[in-house]
Amino acid sequence: MTFDRSLKIAPSILAADFANFGAECAAVEAQGADWVHVDVMDGHFVPNITFGAAMCAAIRPHIKTVMDVHLMIAPVDRFIDDFAKAGADIITAHVEAGPHIHRTLQAIRGAGVKAGVALNPGTPAETVAELLDMVDLVCVMTVNPGFGGQQFIDMTAKVRALRKMIGDRPVHIEIDGGVDPTTAPLVAAAGADVLVAGSAVFKGGSVSDPAPYGANIKAIREAIAR
Repeated sequence: MTFDRSLKIAPSILAADFANFGAECAAVEAQGADWVHVDVMDGHFVPNITFGAAMCAAIRPHIKTVMDVHLMIAPVDRFIDDFAKAGADIITAHVEAGPHIHRTLQAIRGAGVKAGVALNPGTPAETVAELLDMVDLVCVMTVNPGFGGQQFIDMTAKVRALRKMIGDRPVHIEIDGGVDPTTAPLVAAAGADVLVAGSAVFKGGSVSDPAPYGANIKAIREAIAR
């Protein structure tokens, strides 16, 4: 992965057809997705269970771009190697998921994977100030993690603060939660460059009719460009 700060749309397969994940990944990429975002939930750190490393390994051959794995799990460290071996390009862990996030990020990079750190809505930007030299991505949650389809929580002030803190470091700012053509321009203007969108991308389409995916991605890009 070569770093660039151009806008990227990362559809979350949490909103895709669970019975057809491989084909869904290929379809959404063909329709203009830049990355594929994989939301891993454990029913402990968040109140939902989704899937694990075996599923990531199964869909990896169907993803030509970047597999962006977001671990909403606790503990994290014991599973890092599993997700690295499954083909993750980026592994993001939550700063709230354990007492030693610095060690977790070291372990992710040690596994040969790009490292991300995520912040829940109630966690201030300053929490990651001492981590910015060892991450490749900061994920700002704009919903409380655990479920797709939630209402956007305005975190633009946090995004602006992070953008200032990051400076010229090669670190992405990712937004996860409630991204659509209305909210995307707000966070992009504040400095975000990776936008995770679930239902806003997958609504109205399917593997047999993927054109709506492309139209939905285009609508988000056009809203930002206005």
